[in-house]
Amino acid sequence: MGAGPKYDGHSATHTHMTNSWNTPVEALEHQLPLRIRRYGIRRNSGGSGARRGGDGIVRDWEFLESAKVTLLSDRRKRSPYGLRGGSQGSLGCDLLIRQGRPIPVAAKAEFHVEPGDVFRIETPGGGGHGHPLS
Repeated sequence: MGAGPKYDGHSATHTHMTNSWNTPVEALEHQLPLRIRRYGIRRNSGGSGARRGGDGIVRDWEFLESAKVTLLSDRRKRSPYGLRGGSQGSLGCDLLIRQGRPIPVAAKAEFHVEPGDVFRIETPGGGGHGHPLS
């Protein structure tokens, strides 16, 4: 979440009407043939400013069966903007890691995964607000 004039942005937060729900690990693993291997805050992804933008998340999904994955993400080419002198947040990034090799995935994509493949989603950081020294 981006910062505002009187508050820092919240980290690891679903904001607005987006497709980046923060579904609990237990719910995902219960419903789908996968394991969440990594799940945490994407440190320093929020923009700087008098008020700092919130950090995004990073999550690694390991697939236990073959599957078709559909991705609808944003802020992969244009960073979340800062306001009134605040810095922009970091771009998001999506990677398919197959046999240890990272393969970039487009922001809007449909692709197949095999058992052992890992899909990494790094959500963007929020923009900062205000000049850092104000």
